[in-house]
Amino acid sequence: MQHVFGGRWSTLAALGLVAACQSATPPNRFDKDGRGLPPPATVVAPQPPAGAAPGGPAEPSARQAGAAEGATAATTADGRPAPAVDHKVELQFFVMSQCPFGVQVLEGVVPALRQLGPWVDFKLDFIGQIEGDRLTSMHGENEVAGDIVELCTIRHAPDKWLDLFACWNKEYQSLPGNWRSCATRNGLDASAIDRLAACIDGPDGKAMLRASFEKAQARGVGSSPTIFLDGSPWQGGRDERAFLQGICRALGEPQPAPCAAIPPPPRVNLLVLGDRRCTKPECQTANIIGQLRGVFGGLVVTEQDWNTPEGKATYAEYGLRYLPAYLFDGTVEADATGMQSVGRFLRPTAKEGWRSLDVAAHHDPNAEICDNGIDDTGDGKIDCADDACRQVLICRPEIKGDLQLFVMSQCPYGVQALDAMREVLAAFGDEIRFDVHFIAEAQGDGFGSLHGQPEVEEDIRELCAKKLYRDGNRFMEYVWCRNKDIHGASWRECVTAAGMDAARFEACATGEQGRQLLREDIPIAHALSISSSPTFLVNNKETANAIDARSIQQLICKQNPQFRGCSAALSGPPPAPQGGGGGCGAPSPPPSGGGCGAPSPPPSGGGCGG
Repeated sequence: MQHVFGGRWSTLAALGLVAACQSATPPNRFDKDGRGLPPPATVVAPQPPAGAAPGGPAEPSARQAGAAEGATAATTADGRPAPAVDHKVELQFFVMSQCPFGVQVLEGVVPALRQLGPWVDFKLDFIGQIEGDRLTSMHGENEVAGDIVELCTIRHAPDKWLDLFACWNKEYQSLPGNWRSCATRNGLDASAIDRLAACIDGPDGKAMLRASFEKAQARGVGSSPTIFLDGSPWQGGRDERAFLQGICRALGEPQPAPCAAIPPPPRVNLLVLGDRRCTKPECQTANIIGQLRGVFGGLVVTEQDWNTPEGKATYAEYGLRYLPAYLFDGTVEADATGMQSVGRFLRPTAKEGWRSLDVAAHHDPNAEICDNGIDDTGDGKIDCADDACRQVLICRPEIKGDLQLFVMSQCPYGVQALDAMREVLAAFGDEIRFDVHFIAEAQGDGFGSLHGQPEVEEDIRELCAKKLYRDGNRFMEYVWCRNKDIHGASWRECVTAAGMDAARFEACATGEQGRQLLREDIPIAHALSISSSPTFLVNNKETANAIDARSIQQLICKQNPQFRGCSAALSGPPPAPQGGGGGCGAPSPPPSGGGCGAPSPPPSGGGCGG
């Protein structure tokens, strides 16, 4: 799993379109609520496995059963005859009910299904884990319950499910608590609500969700949303136009009438300023441009290089500091759907009417390039001889036994790696020197991090523990205590349990000292281009990822085979946290999307899980 770090676009961000349960703030969602839209002609919900416990809700009517089995409706929802359909495409969604990106694609597909529903065999399944009799999901127990609500609705209220989904999606994090109020507001009578309740609260709902999880697992799906069109991965965007275009393209000839009425996308101008000298992954612009093409169907891109007179003039005129820069003029306002995804990531520039996409750019074109054999700054120092290059990986000296861990303090995988260090430190003792750094962003006077302000505050507390109790890695006693309940509010109890001075600790954690510690720590990960949690730096030279003691041991011993700790028998991988996975963040700019969770990020968008 890849969680793409938040507050900014792409390489470190969680967007409505890119990136992501990336940002602490959910992405913008489409304004259309889908109310009054007829359901698509065919809807397939996972059915209870054979032998499911009896005594669940009453069997659906013939009409409901037909919808649940993918039968073509003879009429539309308002009673008009359905158009003749010679052929259909299969559109399969795998989502999590409380993943903002899953919500986004459902909101995008609803108006498309209104127009093309008779030509679409639409199927919806959910992503989660099966642990014996227990079902779990990335966003917790409420998400599991929300999945069940949605499956039961598709099965038992096939004529109303779009209206109900639209109602829930306005406050999707309130599921399952808001299902009855939405059902009442959308005209379900008492008997229909009773049928839904029997399914939701009884064995049938859980059986359907188990079957749905099994389907996702059999397909190797772990990221929400994952979309297939006629069995192939979806390559389009996530709004109404994108779904209309993709479905019509797959239908081929003869084209249904709605395909001829798809409006062309508005033109949106994008100026990209890069620096060809910079070879770091974050300097490569193709991925983000590709993502933006998925957001803005009418994107027109002009690219400039800083090394040209034109590029230098743009750099100065727009008041830029770091590259690459992605600059929009006023035409971006013409694409309302695209603006819903990127609007909150646009920042004003020095040139009136132009805005810059807030990306995790850290390349200063006026600074020394550390690996090109040229004195870029004219100070007589080339590459690693320049002080600005000291922290860059290629310029770091090898230090045997040095082990640094870069994490987000509330990333579940970072937590596992930190916990695994108890075994590792016991095995290697004084053979290794251990340190912890944090992956975050300075944002004006404050900070941003993937898991929100609570993570920023915990980063600061753990840095304070390290500052005050560095000797003998004593600070880790606080970290290990906190990791037992990393989202809880009981951090002071861990200060006491670790035998630390509570007054000194709190003064640091809640005052300017702690903020300054984080401010000084953040650039270390930036200089190394590390944005994935957890990442280890071994011997000050090699980066790698691991979350269990045995794998960390292997990283150390690959570079230091003479260490005594290499002969110790350490434990292997623990169970993956909910959502599956392997890391929070982005080891390199994710292709075609990014998001919260996605080893192969979903095209043109963010995602949850992995």
